Amino acid sequence: MTISFIIAPIVGAFIGYITNDIAIRMLFRPYKTKHIFGLHIPFTPGLIPKEKGRIAKAIGDVISENLMSHEVLGKYLLSDAITEKLRSGISVFFEKQKQNNETVRQFLWHYLTEEEIDDIVLGINGSLTRQIKGKLSDETIGNKVAHIAMEHVMNNMSGDENTDGLLGRVAGLPLNIGKGIINMVLAALQEPAERMLSRNINKIIKNNGEEMVSNLIGDEVDKILSTQVKGLLYGKDKLIEKIINKVMELYRSVITENLPRVLATIDISKIVCDRINEMDVAELEKLILQVMKKELRAIVWLGAALGFLMGWINVFL
Repeated sequence: MTISFIIAPIVGAFIGYITNDIAIRMLFRPYKTKHIFGLHIPFTPGLIPKEKGRIAKAIGDVISENLMSHEVLGKYLLSDAITEKLRSGISVFFEKQKQNNETVRQFLWHYLTEEEIDDIVLGINGSLTRQIKGKLSDETIGNKVAHIAMEHVMNNMSGDENTDGLLGRVAGLPLNIGKGIINMVLAALQEPAERMLSRNINKIIKNNGEEMVSNLIGDEVDKILSTQVKGLLYGKDKLIEKIINKVMELYRSVITENLPRVLATIDISKIVCDRINEMDVAELEKLILQVMKKELRAIVWLGAALGFLMGWINVFL
């Protein structure tokens, strides 16, 4: 009685431990189907290798529908914690750049090669040049410039006492008469002078406008690239705040409008399913054990505890 009182619970604990340990191992092993004399051995392969495809699809569906849906991701990405963290990060970046002694070109070297910077500069120059050249190609530009120029000349000449009295002094006429004659002459010359000036302006723009605009833009871009970053941002606090607000608006817009479309084009369920199916069973076993090792060992020891308890109870039956 005394020996059975001790041995029965120990044997029960041993059996419970071994059976649960074998049951857990049989989830993964054997990795492949086993045969004896051409007959399939039951419970081979293990449950997970046997149902790997179905399990992979189930996991993919769960992740896609419950963890990676646009509602869940959108709610997380637009949460106050994330948006405030993003805004804070952008603000810290600008505060740091306010102390940056590098030129804009040197700053860009951290992210782009010299060739890439030159390509961007050429692209900006070419795009702006074409747009401005297109606007200047309108013949009304020459007409407007010529008209403004002639108006300026007329106003200056008619208001200049030396000019007003010139014809009068030469012809021996009174000042007021000379002024009137001068105005009549200028009025008669204004229209043909405007036409001639307009033709020449349009001709200059047509022949040299693109080069002039390109050189002007190139000089301005070079000045910006040679400016210190902190100098470019000095006194621009309101502009920086506007930029941060625009970035945040763009972020919210991208998440709200484009996240569902992006997730719709990305079959997350299939990606997860394919990745699991591509994994070797041994690798999958290692991964699961890394995540659930503590819980699985607890199940084994629970089997030992239950076996010990059943053995103890059996002594008194």
